[in-house]
Amino acid sequence: ETVPINEDFFPTLTHNSRVYQQFAIENYQYFEPIDEDEADRLEVLHWVLLKVLDGRLLPSQLSRPRKILECGVGPGYWAMEVAKTYPNCEVVAVDIAPHVLPLEEALPENLVLQVDNVNERFTWRRNEFDLVHSQMMVGAVNADRWQSYIRDIYRTLRPGGWCQMVEIYFNAQSDNGTLTDDHALRRWSRLYMESIQPYKDPRAPLRIASWMREAGFVVAREPRPVPLPTCGWPRDENQREVGVLNRDNVRRLLSSLALYPMTVLQGMDIADFELLVAQARSEADNPSFKVMYSFGCFSFTVAAGQTWESVD
Repeated sequence: ETVPINEDFFPTLTHNSRVYQQFAIENYQYFEPIDEDEADRLEVLHWVLLKVLDGRLLPSQLSRPRKILECGVGPGYWAMEVAKTYPNCEVVAVDIAPHVLPLEEALPENLVLQVDNVNERFTWRRNEFDLVHSQMMVGAVNADRWQSYIRDIYRTLRPGGWCQMVEIYFNAQSDNGTLTDDHALRRWSRLYMESIQPYKDPRAPLRIASWMREAGFVVAREPRPVPLPTCGWPRDENQREVGVLNRDNVRRLLSSLALYPMTVLQGMDIADFELLVAQARSEADNPSFKVMYSFGCFSFTVAAGQTWESVD
């Protein structure tokens, strides 16, 4: 059952012209903006990831879902696409910030939005969902919460249900090795990962698969990292299209993801931060560096007949 939204979730604060949720900032829950600029970036990212996944919203084995949960819905692009594509499926989508949720009049009838904090133990029933979708949650899930977060997901899934996790490891690499530790993109990566610790675990994408197995999930297909180019440098036509789409997302995220952690949590001067971002953008845009991030989509299932009690 739903309850009135906690009034603490509504106040916002502004830092260097970007708007943040005060509760999330003060409780070290989320350091990224919740304004229209960030919503626009997340829409770009939605189409980038959909392109990488060949337009596939759900694991291919899940053809007729009845109830789906999305953790960290944000502006709701994935949830609304799923709700429209599967009109007989109830889609429950949660986020800690009510400010970013899509307008009620724009929602499909089968989409239910809730304000909730995924860093607290799930209150949904056991065996309730056919799929739990968790996308770009490294900045939201607390560093010491990941394993219990995954166990909570397992507990709420029906036998035969699925969990799909989509994450990017923000450690910039170059396909031809020309990007060194002295370049701005590498310095940005290092400083960003340092700035969100110990509150968040930027290396969680490297460990998700093992944590899911420990929780009792069965691997559907052995996960492998997929290169996510920062501009249209690849020769492969599909990868080049991904890079072209991703360029705008990368240019924006270099500022939005790191502004608060670097300038407030680490105390970097705002002028130094803006210079670093400008240099990093230039390198990400330079096709001669062949820059990419590592992208992972983890699809794991609960074995048919297996229950939470048998693996707890």
